[in-house]
Formats: sequence, structure tokens, C-alpha cells
Amino acid sequence: MSGNLEETLYTIGEGLGHSTDLVIRRMTIPSNPPCKAAIIYLDGLANVKDILDSLLIDYRSGDILLPQLDDIPPLSLIKEYLLKSGEITGTSDFKTLYHMVLSGDTVILVDGYNEGICASTREWKDRGVTEPSSQTVVRGPREGFSETLRTNTALVRRKIKDPHLWMETRQIGRVTQTDVAIMYIKGLVDDSVVDEVRSRLARIDIDGILESGYIEELVQDEAYTPFPTIFNTERPDVVAAGLLEGRIAILVDGTPFVLIVPAVFTHFMQAAEDSYQRSDISSLIRLLRYIALMIALLAPASYIAVTTFHQEMIPTTLLVNIAAHREGIPFPAFVEAFLMEVTFEILREAGIRMPRAIGQAVSIVGALVIGQAAVEAGLVGPAMVIIVAITAISTFIIPSFNMGISIRMIRFILMIFAASLGLYGILIGIIALVLHLCSLRSFGVPYLAPFAPYSLGDQKDNVIRLPHWALLKRPSYISPNNRQKQTDNPPQKPES
Repeated sequence: MSGNLEETLYTIGEGLGHSTDLVIRRMTIPSNPPCKAAIIYLDGLANVKDILDSLLIDYRSGDILLPQLDDIPPLSLIKEYLLKSGEITGTSDFKTLYHMVLSGDTVILVDGYNEGICASTREWKDRGVTEPSSQTVVRGPREGFSETLRTNTALVRRKIKDPHLWMETRQIGRVTQTDVAIMYIKGLVDDSVVDEVRSRLARIDIDGILESGYIEELVQDEAYTPFPTIFNTERPDVVAAGLLEGRIAILVDGTPFVLIVPAVFTHFMQAAEDSYQRSDISSLIRLLRYIALMIALLAPASYIAVTTFHQEMIPTTLLVNIAAHREGIPFPAFVEAFLMEVTFEILREAGIRMPRAIGQAVSIVGALVIGQAAVEAGLVGPAMVIIVAITAISTFIIPSFNMGISIRMIRFILMIFAASLGLYGILIGIIALVLHLCSLRSFGVPYLAPFAPYSLGDQKDNVIRLPHWALLKRPSYISPNNRQKQTDNPPQKPES
């Protein structure tokens, strides 16, 4: 920047396209001698009331006590004595100045100086802290992340008041310049994973980042897999729990969804309230989820295989009932199941996209009406409607929405295998699925850990959860350097 104020202001106006929300407030600083200055900010992104009060009201009315002004340069006078802003930096290049202004900061320029003062004045309308809509719990905190990065980092720091909770921020996106922060606890996290996260974020070269889904897709280990390898959440307590285990959180400005890495398969089968319930209740619910997972994955395929190739496995009475109800149905079992599954998927998607007040009612009522009408019209049998309904309900039990979508996709593939080779086809599909899961990594961590490779010591908080007093160590596949979580202090029985 040049020392000529008017020339600098003209360059800034040209650089920002003379936008209508760009505000340039000219003023005179009554230093000795007086000099011209200007305040630059974007209307709607910055709150400049304190700055204007300091420069135009408090100083001129004598509310601010100042030393002799003869030896104080105007720039130092503003920076050291007048401004009330908590964060003040200097800049001498237009690129940094543009970024500060577009981020909601206020820039103060003084005639005769080739350096500007950047004051933190970011303030815009946000949604505030509300209960997460996608991860509701029966017991636990009700607060969720918002679309403001600083609000989200503050929510995490409220949970973990430790000086070793470090945060690094960078801008990603050539056009959007989106703030992306990574948070981790130094001493618990694996330093090699932190370096890998930094490296993958640094390699991103894209015009814009509008949501954390961009980051998730650009930094994941395996692009060609239906399974999510990066966990996302909008709950601060889930992020805090992940950080305490040695994981890394990636926060993106403009979205309430925070990414957590590394993430393994069992991570997607756990809910936030598992740690807040009693261990026996949490273990029972987790086992129920895995049962629901098997039903959601295998129920339609098993029905197709048994009714098409292996009728001898069905009890005689049930076989007679199924045959009686299928009499007159023009489609084979595979087509019947495929039509019903596609119909339910359409209803599910319609319920999500419609207004919340009527979306749930439409999806439930629509499923009942269409199912009953299909049976009465002779298009499908009652048994198929029951199978598809149980499958759909089982999918909703999976805590992670992304994992639920993956299971729904693979269900169709297994249905094709079952229609081709029966139970042998299902077996081939399961073997291929397990081999694929074994090949996946999440930032270098095996996706099926701690089952493959197997670790007996890490089974205390996976399919089942032991009491908190028995969880002495962190997972070895996440935090190999500092595993000690608490001292061995089992509960003592009261003396009689």
C-alpha cells in the first residue's frame, strides 16, 4: 500500500468492485498535527460501534485520558490508546486487507502511512446454540453446534479446559477463503496423524468450501467405498469425547457439522448417550443395534433366497401360507422386494424433503396406504410388506445417518446376489463385504479395528461397554503413545 490515503481508498474500492455494502468512513484524527484517516468495513458483517465511539466521541469529549500527543504518531495513537477492540493487527498488503474486510473485520487507514490497522469487529446474525436435530438423545446435553466457527470452538473449550487443547486455523478455497480449524489434545493425539491431517488439508486446491462435506470427500482415504471413513457430528460432547480419546476434530466455518478422525466401523454404531446410561443398558442397546444392522442388511436378501431357491428350509405351515398369499402375484420375489424397497426409499426421501410438520406424517401414512393397496391389488404379498417394513425400521436404529445410507445401498447388492445364487450368493456377498472392510483405512487406522487386527484390551468399549471405572485405557489404535485414561480405582462397597 502507498502512503497516499485517497490513492489507497481508490484501489480498495476498485478491488472490491465498489460494492454497495462497502462502507468507507472518512474522518480527521486530531493529533498534533491533525491527519486524515478512514474506516473501512462491510455493512452487516462488522459491528463498528465501539470503534466509532472511540475515535469520534470518547476521544473528542475527553473521556479517554491520554499522555502528551506531541511525540505520538497518529497510527500509534489509534492502535495503542484509542481502540477498544480485543484483537488488533497490522497489514501492509491488499490481499490481507481484503481478507480481513471480507471476514468482518474493520480496517483503519491513516494518511501518510503505508500500513493499516485491522481491528476484530466480526459480528453477524447467527442461529445460536440449539438442540441438534439429527442426533437427539434421551439423556445428555441439549446444545449443538451452529454455523459460526468461533461459537463452535468455544463450545468445545467449555467441555475441555486444558492448556494442551490446541487449535490451528487455515483458509481453504481460492474464492471463499473458508476458515477451517483442527483441534486436538497435545500429548494424547498421535503426532503422525496430525501431520497427515495438515498435509491433506494443505493439498486441497478448490474454488470454495461451503460445508464440511467438501473436506470429508477431499481428505478421505478411500474414495470408492460406500462406507464413511470420517465421522461427523453436530454435538460438542461427542467432539469432546473424541478429543479425549486422541482423535482430531476438523471444524469448518459455515456449518454445524464437525468432522472427527480417525473413525472406525464401531464408532458409527455408537450414540452419544451410550456413555451417559448405565453400562448394562448401553451394552444391551448396542447389541440391539448390531442385530438391527444384520436385519437391515440381510432380511430382504434372505427372504428372496429362501423363497426362490431353498423352500425346504421353510416350515411346512409357513410355506403353505406364503404360497397361498403369493398365488396370483405376477412378479418373482426379487422384483417384488425391489419394488417395495424402492417405494419405501422414495417415501423416506419425500418425508425428509417435505416441510417438517407434514413430512413425517406423509412418510408413515404413505407407507401404510401404499403397502395395503399393493397387497389388495395383488402386486406383492403380505410377507414381503412385513419384511420391508421391519428392514426400514431397523435402518433407523443405526445412529449414524451416513452409515445407514451405506447399509441401504449394500442391501440392494445383496438382493441381486440372492436372486442369482440364493444363500450361496449372500455368502459370497458377505465375504466380499468383509474383505472390502478389512482393506479400508481411516487416516492409517484399520477400519475394522479392534477386531481386525484383534485387540483384546480394546473390547471394553465397542460392542458392549464396561462400567466407566473399568475403562482404564484409551484405544490403542487411536492413541498408542498415551493410553492411560484413569487410575485403577474400582468402586468400594460401603461398610455395613
